[in-house]
Amino acid sequence: MRGLRMPEILTRLTPEQRLELETRLRRKIDWRLLPMIILMYILNYIDRNNIAAAKLAGLPEDLNLNPNASEFQVRRLVFSYLLMQIPSNIFLNKIGKPAIYLPACMMVWGVISAATAAVTNFGGLIAVRFFLGFVEAAYFPGCLYYLSYTRKELGLRTAFLYSGALISGAFSGLISAGITQNMNGTRGLGAWQWLFIIEGVITVGIAFAAFWILPNFPRTTTWLSEEEKALAVWRLEEDIGEDDWIDSEHQSLWTGARLAFADLKTWVLLVLLFGIVASGSVTNFFPAVVKTLGYSNVITLLLTCPPYVLTVITTFINAWHADRTGERYWHIMLPLAVAMAAFILAAATTSLAPRYVAMMLMVPGVYCAFVVALAWISNTLPRPPAKRAAALAFINAVSNSSSIYASYMYEDRMAPRYIIAMSVNCGTIFLSMIAATVMRIILVRLNRKLDQGIYVKGAINALPGAAAQHGFRFKV
Repeated sequence: MRGLRMPEILTRLTPEQRLELETRLRRKIDWRLLPMIILMYILNYIDRNNIAAAKLAGLPEDLNLNPNASEFQVRRLVFSYLLMQIPSNIFLNKIGKPAIYLPACMMVWGVISAATAAVTNFGGLIAVRFFLGFVEAAYFPGCLYYLSYTRKELGLRTAFLYSGALISGAFSGLISAGITQNMNGTRGLGAWQWLFIIEGVITVGIAFAAFWILPNFPRTTTWLSEEEKALAVWRLEEDIGEDDWIDSEHQSLWTGARLAFADLKTWVLLVLLFGIVASGSVTNFFPAVVKTLGYSNVITLLLTCPPYVLTVITTFINAWHADRTGERYWHIMLPLAVAMAAFILAAATTSLAPRYVAMMLMVPGVYCAFVVALAWISNTLPRPPAKRAAALAFINAVSNSSSIYASYMYEDRMAPRYIIAMSVNCGTIFLSMIAATVMRIILVRLNRKLDQGIYVKGAINALPGAAAQHGFRFKV
């Protein structure tokens, strides 16, 4: 093993030349990677959550469904979505070709989403949604693993990725409003059918383009020069003490999962993310929540946009500042406090203005914390890559299991205040705050040991000793 020695191809570079090459490398990758994964995630999130908009576009009436069952029971796609995340990430880690794997999955889920327009009963809807979740499970945890940047850059890049979900929340309302208003009955199809067809066709088209644009990991990206590949790998080694992805022979399918499950930090981070995602489940039912303001379906869909626009702005600012300062804990705690206040306000009043203020604040509060918490996972469990892949998928899968029970807290009969939902959301936020505090205590203690030259190993820290000797410290 070469260890922490600079590759020979880079040793002849002056510091100025290395900085110039590094800037050019980041820009070259970012311009291909970030716009495409944002666009792909916009469509991933829309295709996974457009059932809520379909409810307002005539789906329950056309299929003779119970109004609650149409949105909530169909969300049982969550079972297949949860089941496939760990196997998918382990497979992606094995092949090392995200530029092929992720677009291929996207093409399949686009076809399945468009096929939803052909269902005629509740059973068909359940079947389609199950297979949709099965394929879509590959994307989000796969992308979190895909972002092989140094730890100081990960928060902002994660914000770029998740901005896809936030932008989709803002603009899916506009798209849904336009289709609902103008296409109901066109060529004999209902507005909800056009919703699935149009979004599914767009998804397939974008997936095809992604095959030619996305990069792979540094060692498997053909359009990087040898010098750029060497620098991309070296940046990761400098940051952690170990390369990220070498070849398929070095990627154990189950060793990574075993290491992840044996690490105490995985379980603390699981509680942290579960609480945040559980409180953020309000976004899955946001059109129904906004509907309680008393406006028409089209106006309701339009009113769902401003909270997401604000969320995009605040999330980028919070993630940028977290990366700039290297701090994680307070960039999670303060947004969660804002979200908790918003949930309390929403449950406490039926007045129009305060309720919409609460809706404007609850989404930014939750997702500002969520994006930094996602980066904290990779910061805290960076190597070996198989361990990171398994941990990201496991934590994301279990945290999304809150969708199973959340659906029963947003039934129409509980409107307008949704007291049970808002109270539970406050409780899960408090749970996340406790987990974040425990995580900070653990990392501070580990850093103190590293400062003293004590090698931290085993279930608490599986990082290589060389990284600690070269100044590795956990980000708190």
